[in-house]
Amino acid sequence: MTMSFESQDTASIVSVTDHVVPIAIGAPVMAVHFLGETPVFIGNEETATVVQPDATANKVDLHAGAMLCTVSDGKRVITGGDDGKVVALNAKGETTTIGRDAKHRWIDSVAVHPDGAIAWSAGKTAHVLSAKGEMKTFDAPSTVGGLAFAPKGLRLAIAHYNGVTLWFPNMAAAPERLEWQGSHLGVTFSPDNKFLVTTMHETALHGWRLADHRHMRMTGYPSRVRSMAWNAGGKHLATSGADTVIIWPFASKDGPMGKEPAMLAPLKARVSAVACHPRQDILAAGYTDGTVLMVRMHDGAEILVRRNGGAQVASLAWSASGRLLAFAAHDGEAGLLTV
Repeated sequence: MTMSFESQDTASIVSVTDHVVPIAIGAPVMAVHFLGETPVFIGNEETATVVQPDATANKVDLHAGAMLCTVSDGKRVITGGDDGKVVALNAKGETTTIGRDAKHRWIDSVAVHPDGAIAWSAGKTAHVLSAKGEMKTFDAPSTVGGLAFAPKGLRLAIAHYNGVTLWFPNMAAAPERLEWQGSHLGVTFSPDNKFLVTTMHETALHGWRLADHRHMRMTGYPSRVRSMAWNAGGKHLATSGADTVIIWPFASKDGPMGKEPAMLAPLKARVSAVACHPRQDILAAGYTDGTVLMVRMHDGAEILVRRNGGAQVASLAWSASGRLLAFAAHDGEAGLLTV
């Protein structure tokens, strides 16, 4: 697939930049999540910032060093650090240490299940702590690149070199292997549990139809894909990695096989982060030049949330209600928009 499009200038786009409330983080940010209507900004080092309704920013210590991975289920934020700890943070700013690596290895990946189970990895080893407090471990064939729980049932996808292992922690059956040559990093299940997609060290995505393990190659990106998001209906997957938001179709039983992706919101910068609205077919896209856009998926209509000229956008998040959009740049500049 060859991706071609014409970049545009944001000067002609409807703007809501004056309605963005700036948030003073004061340090580089790697991710942002919402706990209810409370935005939580995860720093690169040691601390998170919990923002109160009056825009007061409260710092919370999480790790003694760099924070390497983070995930949220909307009730708590889970982080892993180079101190070998897995920590949970709630909207009140309270923290709980969920786990520690016995060998003090870095925590490379974390995942959370709707029922409260938490997974994390260190080196080749993946751990699952069930909602009842039961711990299970599994050694992957190589260093774990990413983790994701299936939307139904306790099944964990473990991305690694040359494929993905599907592990059922509560079953004695042997794990399933989905093989494809190369280094697999981020991993996600489709909301209907029919497809599995990974980001790769190469400039491509790879996917499998879970019913028969049929392969799906999604190529043509000029750079690595580091951000993926499913739309509200789970029928489209929005991705970063190009000078436009690339959106793959998953509505049919064959997913994107034999189909071209949609390409929205082209700019003279690459997309660095994407986040889909939880209820409507709207997405937010952040770019390497600092731009943030809201984009209507069915016709590509755009609204400017943040102008270019700042640091690369690190992360975007919507509140569960879809009423709030938060963004953060790598230099710590952040903002909150009421939609």
